[in-house]
Amino acid sequence: MPQDYFEDKKFKTQDYTQNPLAKGEYELCTFLSCDFSNSHLSNYVFTECVFENCNLSMVQVRNTSLKEVEFKGCKILGVNFSECNPFLLEMAFSGCNLNNSCFYNLKLKKTPFTNCSLEEVDFVETDLSEATFQECSLRGAVFENSNLEKADFRTAKGFSINPEINQLKKARFSQDGLIGLLGKYGIEVE
Repeated sequence: MPQDYFEDKKFKTQDYTQNPLAKGEYELCTFLSCDFSNSHLSNYVFTECVFENCNLSMVQVRNTSLKEVEFKGCKILGVNFSECNPFLLEMAFSGCNLNNSCFYNLKLKKTPFTNCSLEEVDFVETDLSEATFQECSLRGAVFENSNLEKADFRTAKGFSINPEINQLKKARFSQDGLIGLLGKYGIEVE
């Protein structure tokens, strides 16, 4: 079945919970204040698209391509990004709530997370080298066997990272953030 192709289109205040987004390939498209919650976006292709103030909570993204996609001010609760198509996967997040989402085993090198809530997020075995977590809340986020080399955590809050099971070479932390690296040892910093 051939899929539709959409280029340089704007989709505003659409409710895709009842009438699904047409299956296809979207390039240079903008989605403003749309509701995708609990939708199936599996096997879609999004290239250089922007999602702004959208609700993408619990969206299914099995084999979905996200190439140079920006999420701004979106609610993206409980999304399993590890099911996305990993080929050319590139995303940026600003002002988003990504609580309880999963990025297991993805290559997210240089991904910017700006002013995001990333609580209880699964970053197990994720390549986050050179990623930035500017003004992000990482309470309960899980980092195990993750590549965090050159990642920037200087303004991140609430993280707990075990240096023994993660790659941290040249990662950047503020002095206040050191407790997030030492918590495992029961050390009290005053």
